[in-house]
Amino acid sequence: MDRQSAERLVNECIDELAAEFRRIDDIALFNQEKVLGAFRKNAVQARHFTGSTGYGYDDAGRDTLAQVFADALGAESAVVSPMITAGTQALTLMLFGVLRPGDIFISVSGKPYDTLEDVISGENCGSLKEFGIDFDSIALKYDGLTPLFDYEAVENALKKRFVKAVFVGRSRGYEWRSAISVEQIAELIAFVKKISPKTLVLVDNCYGEFVEKAEPAEVGADLIAGSLIKNIGGGIAPTGGYIAGKKDLVDLVAKRLTAPSLGAEVGSYDGGYTRFYQGLFLAPQVTKNALKSAFLFAKAYGKLGFSTLPAAGMPAYDIVTSIRMDSAKQLTDFCEAVQSVSPVDSNVVPVPWAMPGYQHDVIMAAGAFVQGSSIELSADAPIKEPYIVYVQGALTFEHAVIAVRETLCRVTG
Repeated sequence: MDRQSAERLVNECIDELAAEFRRIDDIALFNQEKVLGAFRKNAVQARHFTGSTGYGYDDAGRDTLAQVFADALGAESAVVSPMITAGTQALTLMLFGVLRPGDIFISVSGKPYDTLEDVISGENCGSLKEFGIDFDSIALKYDGLTPLFDYEAVENALKKRFVKAVFVGRSRGYEWRSAISVEQIAELIAFVKKISPKTLVLVDNCYGEFVEKAEPAEVGADLIAGSLIKNIGGGIAPTGGYIAGKKDLVDLVAKRLTAPSLGAEVGSYDGGYTRFYQGLFLAPQVTKNALKSAFLFAKAYGKLGFSTLPAAGMPAYDIVTSIRMDSAKQLTDFCEAVQSVSPVDSNVVPVPWAMPGYQHDVIMAAGAFVQGSSIELSADAPIKEPYIVYVQGALTFEHAVIAVRETLCRVTG
């Protein structure tokens, strides 16, 4: 496809997405009011931006930031820390914080994300398995491409023995499925609690923050966890992660992050907290841009006959669009195109490599201001059949428009 044809196609898609974009604008406004309300409730002041050193005792910036996050997410309490390097670490802290030897936890959204495999069952690495914590998973059922919880299997598992925690992966990972909605999570929580009131429901919230008007903690999730270099960091937070939920459980997680005798009383960050506060404030707007970008990629490639998720007319419950390509070359062409129009490292050509925690070589386009940030426009694909590329993020919608045009020229050229 030549550049003029690509531009015409993209403009057509934008016109046809007008109604969907208005719906996304409405969600962003709702969530912006929610976030602003959290800032106002906690009387955020300039003094909260100042960092601390050493132990970080009485760090008002850290403690207020945590409560602002909690309120924005509809939770009682939160741990928010630059010491949490990735979403995987946040999830690991959540699991190790509340699970004990002899406990069992079950993933009801199928196999967890690749990077959690060693966390759960790795050998000689301090995994949950090595601490005597059992794990099982229940595959999702499907209505077409819409994932559904297997309630019969969940009920059988809960009645067989006491299950300490049920785990839900909200986003899709490297699977060909849609994300799971907050409404579905709410129904699952009600179902689980009716059968086993003391069973915890833990949610991997990565890629899902501010995509809908409700968050899992608002509908009863005991704990949620995520990364600050995804939606909720607004493309501004330089690193970090969070765990939010019921206060007593968040306190246990804080003791795992630091030490049982210390909890959330310590933890300094000399760099200051301005970018964390500002990132959260911008997160609804940036997530809006990422959502519109996801729909544009799906619409454009769907028009050309590629299978996409979300497909035309489907709702989105995370910021990711999956596009099924015809060959490994198309995967690399797509990622090379995204990289070439990135603001950082546009001169670099991405190549597949063995990324830590993944089973197959992965090619990743990630020309981001924050290394590994996936709220910034990025694309990645495991080099395996079926050939699916996962594209997400965009600090500005206009950047995505440019990227869609470029990928169309490369992939269909």
